[in-house]
Amino acid sequence: MPNQAVLLLAHGTPETVEQIPEYLRNVVSGRPMPQQVVEEIQHRYAQIGRSPLTEITLEQGRLVEAELAASGQPVPVYVGMRNWRPYIPDVVRRMRSDGIEEAAVICMAPQNSRTSVGLYRRAVEAEAGGLRIHFTEAWAQHPLLAEAFAERLRPALSKLSMEAGAPVPVLFTAHSVPTRTVEPPAPVSSGPAGTASRPEPRLWPGGQGPDPYALETRHTAELVAKRVPEISRWWFAFQSQGASGGPWIGPTVEETLESIAADGVKILLLQPIGFLCDHVEILYDIDILFRGVALKLGIRLERPESLNTSPTLIGAVTDLARTGLAQLTRDNAVQPKG
Repeated sequence: MPNQAVLLLAHGTPETVEQIPEYLRNVVSGRPMPQQVVEEIQHRYAQIGRSPLTEITLEQGRLVEAELAASGQPVPVYVGMRNWRPYIPDVVRRMRSDGIEEAAVICMAPQNSRTSVGLYRRAVEAEAGGLRIHFTEAWAQHPLLAEAFAERLRPALSKLSMEAGAPVPVLFTAHSVPTRTVEPPAPVSSGPAGTASRPEPRLWPGGQGPDPYALETRHTAELVAKRVPEISRWWFAFQSQGASGGPWIGPTVEETLESIAADGVKILLLQPIGFLCDHVEILYDIDILFRGVALKLGIRLERPESLNTSPTLIGAVTDLARTGLAQLTRDNAVQPKG
Protein backbone atom coordinates (compact mmCIF):
# COMPACT_ATOMS: atom_id res chain seq x y z
CA MET A 1 0.00 0.00 0.00
CA PRO A 2 1.60 3.32 -1.04
CA ASN A 3 2.19 5.96 1.62
CA GLN A 4 -0.72 8.40 1.35
CA ALA A 5 -1.32 11.93 2.62
CA VAL A 6 -3.68 14.85 2.26
CA LEU A 7 -2.58 18.28 1.07
CA LEU A 8 -4.70 21.38 1.74
CA LEU A 9 -4.01 24.48 -0.34
CA ALA A 10 -4.81 28.09 0.47
CA HIS A 11 -3.96 31.60 -0.67
CA GLY A 12 -1.53 32.52 2.09
CA THR A 13 -1.07 35.80 3.91
CA PRO A 14 1.88 37.67 5.45
CA GLU A 15 2.39 37.88 9.18
CA THR A 16 3.36 41.57 9.30
CA VAL A 17 2.62 44.80 7.44
CA GLU A 18 6.31 45.02 6.48
CA GLN A 19 5.99 41.79 4.48
CA ILE A 20 3.18 43.17 2.28
CA PRO A 21 5.40 44.25 -0.68
CA GLU A 22 6.99 40.80 -0.96
CA TYR A 23 3.60 39.14 -0.59
CA LEU A 24 2.02 41.30 -3.32
CA ARG A 25 4.87 40.46 -5.70
CA ASN A 26 3.94 36.81 -5.22
CA VAL A 27 0.26 37.53 -5.84
CA VAL A 28 0.92 39.28 -9.17
CA SER A 29 3.78 36.95 -10.22
CA GLY A 30 6.41 39.66 -9.94
CA ARG A 31 4.66 42.27 -12.08
CA PRO A 32 5.14 45.90 -11.01
CA MET A 33 2.59 47.05 -8.45
CA PRO A 34 1.77 50.77 -8.08
CA GLN A 35 3.06 52.12 -4.79
CA GLN A 36 -0.36 53.51 -3.86
CA VAL A 37 -1.81 50.00 -4.12
CA VAL A 38 0.91 48.62 -1.86
CA GLU A 39 0.25 51.37 0.67
CA GLU A 40 -3.51 50.78 0.58
CA ILE A 41 -3.06 47.05 1.28
CA GLN A 42 -0.66 47.90 4.11
CA HIS A 43 -3.28 50.28 5.51
CA ARG A 44 -5.93 47.57 5.43
CA TYR A 45 -3.74 45.04 7.21
CA ALA A 46 -2.78 47.67 9.78
CA GLN A 47 -6.48 48.33 10.45
CA ILE A 48 -7.15 44.67 11.36
CA GLY A 49 -3.82 44.04 13.07
CA ARG A 50 -3.06 40.83 11.17
CA SER A 51 -4.68 38.22 8.99
CA PRO A 52 -5.18 34.82 10.69
CA LEU A 53 -5.65 32.89 7.42
CA THR A 54 -2.49 30.79 7.64
CA GLU A 55 -2.89 29.75 11.26
CA ILE A 56 -6.58 28.91 10.78
CA THR A 57 -5.79 26.81 7.69
CA LEU A 58 -3.09 24.96 9.62
CA GLU A 59 -5.60 24.26 12.38
CA GLN A 60 -8.13 23.07 9.80
CA GLY A 61 -5.46 20.65 8.59
CA ARG A 62 -4.83 19.36 12.11
CA LEU A 63 -8.55 18.80 12.64
CA VAL A 64 -8.95 16.93 9.34
CA GLU A 65 -5.97 14.75 10.26
CA ALA A 66 -7.53 13.99 13.65
CA GLU A 67 -10.90 13.13 12.10
CA LEU A 68 -9.28 10.81 9.56
CA ALA A 69 -7.32 9.09 12.33
CA ALA A 70 -10.44 8.72 14.49
CA SER A 71 -12.17 6.93 11.62
CA GLY A 72 -9.31 4.45 11.20
CA GLN A 73 -7.49 6.24 8.36
CA PRO A 74 -4.34 7.70 9.95
CA VAL A 75 -2.68 9.75 7.21
CA PRO A 76 -0.73 12.99 7.59
CA VAL A 77 -2.29 16.26 6.44
CA TYR A 78 0.00 18.91 4.98
CA VAL A 79 -0.84 22.57 4.27
CA GLY A 80 0.67 24.65 1.47
CA MET A 81 0.15 28.31 0.50
CA ARG A 82 0.33 29.75 -2.99
CA ASN A 83 1.51 33.26 -2.09
CA TRP A 84 3.23 32.93 1.28
CA ARG A 85 4.95 30.54 3.62
CA PRO A 86 4.69 27.59 3.78
CA TYR A 87 4.86 27.74 -0.03
CA ILE A 88 3.25 24.93 -2.02
CA PRO A 89 6.49 23.86 -3.78
CA ASP A 90 8.34 23.63 -0.46
CA VAL A 91 5.57 21.55 1.10
CA VAL A 92 5.35 19.17 -1.87
CA ARG A 93 9.10 18.63 -1.75
CA ARG A 94 8.85 17.92 1.97
CA MET A 95 6.09 15.39 1.33
CA ARG A 96 8.29 13.58 -1.15
CA SER A 97 11.23 13.57 1.27
CA ASP A 98 8.87 12.18 3.93
CA GLY A 99 8.21 9.22 1.66
CA ILE A 100 4.70 10.23 0.59
CA GLU A 101 3.77 8.53 -2.68
CA GLU A 102 0.13 9.60 -3.14
CA ALA A 103 -1.83 12.63 -2.02
CA ALA A 104 -5.43 13.79 -2.05
CA VAL A 105 -5.16 17.51 -2.80
CA ILE A 106 -7.94 19.93 -1.81
CA CYS A 107 -7.99 23.66 -2.46
CA MET A 108 -9.65 25.57 0.37
CA ALA A 109 -11.52 27.63 -2.22
CA PRO A 110 -14.59 25.52 -3.00
CA GLN A 111 -15.74 27.33 -6.14
CA ASN A 112 -13.55 26.42 -9.08
CA SER A 113 -12.04 28.78 -11.61
CA ARG A 114 -9.50 27.48 -14.07
CA THR A 115 -7.41 30.58 -13.60
CA SER A 116 -7.45 30.61 -9.79
CA VAL A 117 -7.84 27.05 -8.53
CA GLY A 118 -5.99 26.08 -11.71
CA LEU A 119 -2.92 27.97 -10.48
CA TYR A 120 -2.91 25.92 -7.27
CA ARG A 121 -3.04 22.68 -9.23
CA ARG A 122 -0.18 23.72 -11.49
CA ALA A 123 1.92 24.68 -8.47
CA VAL A 124 1.48 21.18 -7.03
CA GLU A 125 2.04 19.36 -10.30
CA ALA A 126 5.21 21.33 -11.04
CA GLU A 127 6.89 19.80 -7.95
CA ALA A 128 5.07 16.46 -7.81
CA GLY A 129 7.66 14.38 -9.64
CA GLY A 130 6.62 10.80 -9.00
CA LEU A 131 4.06 11.83 -6.38
CA ARG A 132 0.64 10.70 -7.60
CA ILE A 133 -2.15 13.15 -6.81
CA HIS A 134 -5.92 13.29 -6.85
CA PHE A 135 -6.94 16.94 -7.15
CA THR A 136 -10.45 17.94 -6.11
CA GLU A 137 -11.46 20.35 -8.85
CA ALA A 138 -14.37 21.97 -7.00
CA TRP A 139 -16.75 21.30 -4.16
CA ALA A 140 -19.15 24.23 -4.32
CA GLN A 141 -22.12 21.86 -4.19
CA HIS A 142 -20.96 19.69 -1.30
CA PRO A 143 -23.95 19.42 1.07
CA LEU A 144 -21.79 19.79 4.18
CA LEU A 145 -20.32 23.03 2.85
CA ALA A 146 -23.79 24.53 2.43
CA GLU A 147 -24.83 23.21 5.83
CA ALA A 148 -21.75 24.70 7.49
CA PHE A 149 -22.65 28.14 6.14
CA ALA A 150 -26.32 27.62 7.09
CA GLU A 151 -25.32 26.72 10.66
CA ARG A 152 -23.50 30.05 11.00
CA LEU A 153 -26.30 31.97 9.30
CA ARG A 154 -29.30 30.69 11.29
CA PRO A 155 -28.46 32.11 14.75
CA ALA A 156 -27.31 35.45 13.33
CA LEU A 157 -30.46 35.75 11.25
CA SER A 158 -32.68 34.81 14.17
CA LYS A 159 -31.02 37.35 16.48
CA LEU A 160 -31.22 40.22 14.00
CA SER A 161 -34.78 39.44 12.94
CA MET A 162 -35.84 39.41 16.60
CA GLU A 163 -34.20 42.78 17.16
CA ALA A 164 -35.78 44.21 14.01
CA GLY A 165 -39.19 42.71 14.70
CA ALA A 166 -39.30 41.55 11.08
CA PRO A 167 -37.40 39.18 8.78
CA VAL A 168 -33.94 40.47 7.87
CA PRO A 169 -32.72 39.94 4.28
CA VAL A 170 -29.33 38.48 3.37
CA LEU A 171 -26.59 39.45 0.94
CA PHE A 172 -24.31 36.58 -0.09
CA THR A 173 -20.88 37.42 -1.52
CA ALA A 174 -17.88 35.78 -3.14
CA HIS A 175 -14.54 37.19 -4.22
CA SER A 176 -14.58 38.82 -7.61
CA VAL A 177 -12.10 37.87 -10.33
CA PRO A 178 -10.96 39.76 -13.44
CA THR A 179 -13.48 39.38 -16.25
CA ARG A 180 -10.71 38.28 -18.62
CA THR A 181 -9.97 35.24 -16.45
CA VAL A 182 -13.47 33.77 -16.65
CA GLU A 183 -14.71 34.94 -20.03
CA PRO A 184 -12.97 33.61 -23.14
CA PRO A 185 -12.13 35.97 -26.01
CA ALA A 186 -14.95 36.81 -28.39
CA PRO A 187 -14.77 34.74 -31.57
CA VAL A 188 -13.37 36.40 -34.67
CA SER A 189 -15.97 36.64 -37.41
CA SER A 190 -14.92 35.03 -40.68
CA GLY A 191 -17.87 36.41 -42.69
CA PRO A 192 -17.59 39.10 -45.35
CA ALA A 193 -17.33 42.66 -44.10
CA GLY A 194 -20.66 44.26 -43.39
CA THR A 195 -22.57 40.96 -43.16
CA ALA A 196 -24.22 39.58 -40.06
CA SER A 197 -22.92 36.24 -38.86
CA ARG A 198 -24.44 33.78 -36.43
CA PRO A 199 -22.75 34.15 -33.00
CA GLU A 200 -20.58 31.19 -32.09
CA PRO A 201 -20.36 29.79 -28.53
CA ARG A 202 -17.53 31.44 -26.65
CA LEU A 203 -15.15 28.65 -25.68
CA TRP A 204 -11.68 28.61 -24.24
CA PRO A 205 -8.92 27.22 -26.47
CA GLY A 206 -9.21 23.45 -26.74
CA GLY A 207 -13.01 23.59 -26.82
CA GLN A 208 -13.50 24.05 -23.09
CA GLY A 209 -16.78 25.59 -22.02
CA PRO A 210 -17.24 28.74 -19.95
CA ASP A 211 -15.29 29.04 -16.72
CA PRO A 212 -17.57 27.71 -13.93
CA TYR A 213 -16.65 30.17 -11.18
CA ALA A 214 -19.51 32.68 -11.46
CA LEU A 215 -22.14 29.94 -11.65
CA GLU A 216 -20.62 27.91 -8.82
CA THR A 217 -20.51 30.86 -6.41
CA ARG A 218 -24.18 31.63 -7.03
CA HIS A 219 -25.07 27.95 -6.71
CA THR A 220 -23.45 27.78 -3.27
CA ALA A 221 -25.53 30.79 -2.23
CA GLU A 222 -28.69 29.08 -3.51
CA LEU A 223 -27.90 25.90 -1.56
CA VAL A 224 -27.37 27.87 1.65
CA ALA A 225 -30.58 29.86 1.17
CA LYS A 226 -32.58 26.65 0.67
CA ARG A 227 -31.33 25.41 4.03
CA VAL A 228 -32.48 28.58 5.80
CA PRO A 229 -36.15 29.05 4.84
CA GLU A 230 -36.42 31.95 7.29
CA ILE A 231 -34.66 34.12 4.70
CA SER A 232 -37.27 36.47 3.28
CA ARG A 233 -35.15 38.01 0.54
CA TRP A 234 -31.56 37.58 -0.57
CA TRP A 235 -29.10 39.00 -3.09
CA PHE A 236 -25.72 37.99 -4.43
CA ALA A 237 -22.71 40.18 -5.22
CA PHE A 238 -19.00 39.89 -5.90
CA GLN A 239 -16.66 41.63 -3.48
CA SER A 240 -13.08 42.81 -3.20
CA GLN A 241 -12.45 43.74 -6.82
CA GLY A 242 -8.74 44.30 -7.34
CA ALA A 243 -6.77 47.24 -8.65
CA SER A 244 -5.40 45.49 -11.75
CA GLY A 245 -6.31 46.90 -15.13
CA GLY A 246 -9.53 45.91 -16.83
CA PRO A 247 -13.00 45.05 -15.50
CA TRP A 248 -13.80 42.59 -12.72
CA ILE A 249 -17.00 40.56 -12.56
CA GLY A 250 -19.96 42.02 -10.69
CA PRO A 251 -22.30 43.22 -9.46
CA THR A 252 -20.18 44.82 -6.77
CA VAL A 253 -21.19 44.90 -3.12
CA GLU A 254 -21.19 48.70 -3.17
CA GLU A 255 -23.69 49.01 -6.03
CA THR A 256 -25.79 46.19 -4.60
CA LEU A 257 -25.96 47.99 -1.24
CA GLU A 258 -27.22 51.10 -3.03
CA SER A 259 -29.99 49.07 -4.66
CA ILE A 260 -30.89 47.41 -1.36
CA ALA A 261 -31.04 50.80 0.39
CA ALA A 262 -33.34 52.05 -2.34
CA ASP A 263 -35.68 49.18 -1.45
CA GLY A 264 -35.95 50.60 2.07
CA VAL A 265 -33.87 47.93 3.83
CA LYS A 266 -32.49 49.17 7.17
CA ILE A 267 -30.86 46.01 8.57
CA LEU A 268 -28.92 43.54 6.42
CA LEU A 269 -26.95 40.36 7.06
CA LEU A 270 -23.97 39.77 4.76
CA GLN A 271 -22.51 36.27 4.48
CA PRO A 272 -19.45 35.60 2.30
CA ILE A 273 -19.88 32.07 0.89
CA GLY A 274 -16.59 31.96 -1.02
CA PHE A 275 -14.32 32.21 2.04
CA LEU A 276 -13.72 29.47 4.60
CA CYS A 277 -12.01 31.50 7.33
CA ASP A 278 -11.29 35.00 8.59
CA HIS A 279 -8.79 37.05 6.60
CA VAL A 280 -8.43 40.57 5.23
CA GLU A 281 -11.33 40.30 2.76
CA ILE A 282 -13.63 39.62 5.70
CA LEU A 283 -12.05 41.49 8.60
CA TYR A 284 -11.41 44.67 6.59
CA ASP A 285 -13.50 44.58 3.42
CA ILE A 286 -16.71 43.50 5.16
CA ASP A 287 -16.31 44.51 8.79
CA ILE A 288 -14.85 47.96 8.07
CA LEU A 289 -15.27 49.01 4.43
CA PHE A 290 -18.71 47.61 3.55
CA ARG A 291 -20.09 48.33 6.99
CA GLY A 292 -19.08 51.95 6.51
CA VAL A 293 -20.64 52.09 3.04
CA ALA A 294 -23.86 50.58 4.41
CA LEU A 295 -23.97 53.03 7.30
CA LYS A 296 -23.83 55.99 4.92
CA LEU A 297 -26.79 54.45 3.08
CA GLY A 298 -28.76 54.10 6.32
CA ILE A 299 -28.25 50.33 6.62
CA ARG A 300 -27.02 48.46 9.67
CA LEU A 301 -24.78 45.71 8.26
CA GLU A 302 -23.88 42.59 10.24
CA ARG A 303 -22.39 39.22 9.31
CA PRO A 304 -22.42 35.71 10.78
CA GLU A 305 -19.35 34.11 12.30
CA SER A 306 -16.90 32.78 9.71
CA LEU A 307 -16.60 29.02 9.25
CA ASN A 308 -12.99 28.83 10.51
CA THR A 309 -12.87 25.50 12.41
CA SER A 310 -16.56 24.63 12.06
CA PRO A 311 -16.97 20.87 12.70
CA THR A 312 -19.31 20.66 9.72
CA LEU A 313 -16.71 22.31 7.46
CA ILE A 314 -14.06 19.92 8.78
CA GLY A 315 -16.46 17.08 8.01
CA ALA A 316 -16.81 18.31 4.42
CA VAL A 317 -13.05 18.53 3.88
CA THR A 318 -12.51 15.14 5.53
CA ASP A 319 -15.12 13.63 3.22
CA LEU A 320 -13.30 15.09 0.20
CA ALA A 321 -10.02 13.70 1.52
CA ARG A 322 -11.48 10.20 1.94
CA THR A 323 -12.91 10.35 -1.58
CA GLY A 324 -9.57 11.37 -3.05
CA LEU A 325 -7.60 8.76 -1.14
CA ALA A 326 -10.09 6.06 -2.12
CA GLN A 327 -9.81 7.04 -5.79
CA LEU A 328 -6.02 6.79 -5.62
CA THR A 329 -6.37 3.32 -4.10
CA ARG A 330 -8.78 2.25 -6.85
CA ASP A 331 -6.43 3.61 -9.50
CA ASN A 332 -3.64 1.50 -8.04
CA ALA A 333 -5.82 -1.60 -8.20
CA VAL A 334 -6.29 -1.27 -11.94
CA GLN A 335 -2.69 -0.42 -12.78
CA PRO A 336 -1.02 -3.08 -14.92
CA LYS A 337 1.43 -5.17 -12.95
CA GLY A 338 5.03 -5.41 -13.97
